[in-house]
Amino acid sequence: MKVVIPGGTGQVGTVLNRALTAAGHEVVVLTRRPVRPGEVHWDGRTPGPWTEAIDGSDVVVNLAGRSVSCRYTPANLRAMMDSRVLSARVVGEAIGAAARPPRVWLQMSTATIYAHRFDAPNDEGTGVIGGAEPTVPAYWSYSVDIAKAWEREQEQADTPHTRKVALRSAMVMSPDRGGVFDVLSWLARLGLGGPVAGGAQYVSWIHDHDFVRAVEFLIDRDDLAGPVNLAAPEPLPHRAFMRALRTAWRAPVGLPATRWMAEVGAFVLRSDTELLLKSRRVVPGRLLEAGFAFAYPRWPEAARDLARRRRGGPAPRPCSP
Repeated sequence: MKVVIPGGTGQVGTVLNRALTAAGHEVVVLTRRPVRPGEVHWDGRTPGPWTEAIDGSDVVVNLAGRSVSCRYTPANLRAMMDSRVLSARVVGEAIGAAARPPRVWLQMSTATIYAHRFDAPNDEGTGVIGGAEPTVPAYWSYSVDIAKAWEREQEQADTPHTRKVALRSAMVMSPDRGGVFDVLSWLARLGLGGPVAGGAQYVSWIHDHDFVRAVEFLIDRDDLAGPVNLAAPEPLPHRAFMRALRTAWRAPVGLPATRWMAEVGAFVLRSDTELLLKSRRVVPGRLLEAGFAFAYPRWPEAARDLARRRRGGPAPRPCSP
């Protein structure tokens, strides 16, 4: 199987590329700065020779978009919007113009599209789309606008021979350096991994192995199209999430942080507090209905596995039948 991954040099792309390559598939990564075999140059905005990689491929997984781990300045928010919308648009144009178009286009989206809420989980059918919550900072709505515009580009693309799936992904947890698990683990090991602003906000996440397995599942299931939540079935409050992470790292202390302390920390890390404070209570309704079985449905077990792999420990023995 030939898989093309636009924007595949980030954390999630690295996870997916590594797994698909190990499984024997041909993987082509579209990137602005190709340096390795299998990487092809593109600018994420305009057609070019890179479209030849899509023509004749089996699957396109578009992950392109500026990282959200930054300060939410007007310039950065505009860069987030443009990088996602324009890349999705040009990928759709390349698929539509292909003589042998791929059979499926998986387009990255985000669980941030759902509302900040505590009362009930968001699935694809009954979930509340965010942007109108009266109790959150006004600029949070721009993140939802980005997600909606991102998905709209895929929906409107003229690709009649290609099935389209929007991946409303939660945070992908992998042991790779620089990823979200690495950053949170660093805080936990420093004794700073306590609840933030009370810790009632929900955290949605997905183990990297389950992310890859879900992508493979969606590639094979010709009956699934449209938005699909890629999140473990048991989101949990931030305080419980960080407690389990501390346990995985054997870190006995986790100092709590107030909202203003989170603001200072986010400024130092050149990030934004929306990533910490928004309650993302997202569940994988369509995946579960389709029969997908998570290897890591619960965070404590997932955190232990990720910490073990980060330390370089041996894999646990499989259970006897």
